[in-house]
Amino acid sequence: MKNTDRRSFIKKSAGAAAGIITAPYILSSCSNAPSKQITLGMIGVGSHGVEWNMKAFLEMADVKILAVCDVDSKRKIDAKRIVDEKYQNQDCDAYNDFRDVLARKDIDAVMISTPDHWHVPISILAAQAGKDVICEKPTLTIAEGRVLVDVMKKHKTIYQTSIEDRAVPVYHRMAELVRNGYIGELQNIIIRVPDDDVIKLNPASTETQAVPEGFDYEMWLGPAPYAPYSPGRCHWNFRWISAYSGGMLTDWGAHYVDTAQWANNSDHSGPISVEGTGEFLTGDIYDTANKFDLMYHYANGVSMQVLSGGTSIGFKGTEGWIQCLGWRGELEASKESILNATIKNSDIHLYTAVSEHRNFIDCVKSRKETFVPVEVGHRTASALHMGNISMKLGRKVNWDPGEEVFIDDEEANAMRSRISRDPWKLENLVV
Repeated sequence: MKNTDRRSFIKKSAGAAAGIITAPYILSSCSNAPSKQITLGMIGVGSHGVEWNMKAFLEMADVKILAVCDVDSKRKIDAKRIVDEKYQNQDCDAYNDFRDVLARKDIDAVMISTPDHWHVPISILAAQAGKDVICEKPTLTIAEGRVLVDVMKKHKTIYQTSIEDRAVPVYHRMAELVRNGYIGELQNIIIRVPDDDVIKLNPASTETQAVPEGFDYEMWLGPAPYAPYSPGRCHWNFRWISAYSGGMLTDWGAHYVDTAQWANNSDHSGPISVEGTGEFLTGDIYDTANKFDLMYHYANGVSMQVLSGGTSIGFKGTEGWIQCLGWRGELEASKESILNATIKNSDIHLYTAVSEHRNFIDCVKSRKETFVPVEVGHRTASALHMGNISMKLGRKVNWDPGEEVFIDDEEANAMRSRISRDPWKLENLVV
């Protein structure tokens, strides 16, 4: 979501404090990186791609954006103008087809800010073209996430799952306090994410219309099944259509579940079961879950409840609780001693950075792992996909994190993947 939109929406819907805690932090990223300038291609330059991702990279002296790409000509042209104005030249090239960006030998890395159904195919082709990758979350399916991990490891690609939360002081501090036992032994996690009210932020017609001039709708669809064009299908509102996204659960849930699994030391594995209830949008082209109440369980006995309605994350342990209400809200705890605790040198110090963008560039230079590497991003997305699968089946599902299969459940296992259209099937893309 647009950073400003997210914050303003949270203030309206949650009524929570917007302050950020002021406890001291040592922000570290991949250190001792050489000063070489990294050349970058921006793939997908909509609102988030420009106002959050491209804006961040344009402020870095050791980054040079050489190309922008979008299937929407207006967005592509606007992005080129912004880059050229920043650099005071006309050197930025603008493309319709991302493969033209990947074919350039002078580009070191790409930032992928497309709809979810394009994240994995473009990432795979980028790695195979020798590019490092920073890509928006999430994946579209569990199975394609595992393929993504395997390809990135094969090509030794530096990969950043573009989630900012590990660079946000309040979430980093919560995770460190929980990991180091300052609330005792962790028992329960509770998360709230917005419901379908967020759709109303950017309403658009869902009636079938002619494809606008300058919009390559066939390329926008890509691996997804064919469907007639409507304004409400594309750009912002793709999130509410299961052919392109997992809905609010995967969109907002990725932020909080990443922090939850980080604090629980389960971000390289995941839950072992999930069950709950959900309501799905009906009567229009939108079909993702807009209301849900899911309960996850982990092998260490921790439970995690994910609810729609609001924005918050909290942890309860045997000796107290800690929570953050509202996006980047003020940290609260059951005891002042938890809030004021000092992380000792002997404690676990979780990997953080100034931002996901800065961390990525530093790691491209040093070849060290990013703070949300591909495996971690995949495990977060898998947990959320599990929730959608459980809601669609209307029952509990049990998961083996090691084998990444549902236990004795052919029906659920069949939902780990989807069929893609030619020529974008993963089996045809991976070489």
